[in-house]
Amino acid sequence: MAIEKTLKKWKQYHRISDVGPISRRYFVMNAFDGALTMLGVVIGAYVAGILEPMPIISAAVAGSIAMGTSGMSGAYMTEKAERTKKLKELEKAMLTDLKNGLHHKSHKFATIFAALVDGISPALAAMLVVSPFFMVNPGIITVETAFFACIGLTLVVLSLLGVYLAKISDESMIRYGVQMLLVGCVTAFLCVLTSILLRGNIA
Repeated sequence: MAIEKTLKKWKQYHRISDVGPISRRYFVMNAFDGALTMLGVVIGAYVAGILEPMPIISAAVAGSIAMGTSGMSGAYMTEKAERTKKLKELEKAMLTDLKNGLHHKSHKFATIFAALVDGISPALAAMLVVSPFFMVNPGIITVETAFFACIGLTLVVLSLLGVYLAKISDESMIRYGVQMLLVGCVTAFLCVLTSILLRGNIA
């Protein structure tokens, strides 16, 4: 009963604070960033001749933690400032102190919820993209297979994000999916080109 009551309360806070749209934007933008960032790391490592999985996994885990922490703290501070401003404007309009009231609790919930979405989405997307490399050491797949699987997973993640955006906007899923795929392909091409040029200059 306590869990059901808490969930009902959170649902009410979610509705009052209208945190849904901003959370969706945070989710898509940061999952997009997380996936493409890790794709760049993997491509750079592969072109540089790093064929051991552990350096790639270490970079991916460190990058995921950094993106998650940065996203969570940045979103929390930003949302807190915006929500505090809105609450003060509402207090002035109503000529009353809303501290510890329903609106105050709703805005506090929205701040934490948005921060969690902002921090978790890039970390999850990044770890999903590099997950094939966890299967290299046990001998399940080769590094080369993990590399191409990483590219494939990135394109799948981008396609799913495109489909999600299409559902939100009630637009063509194919068009949004293709647009996301094109961005992924261009990013992969630029990463390969940059890595090759840098490797040539350093050599």
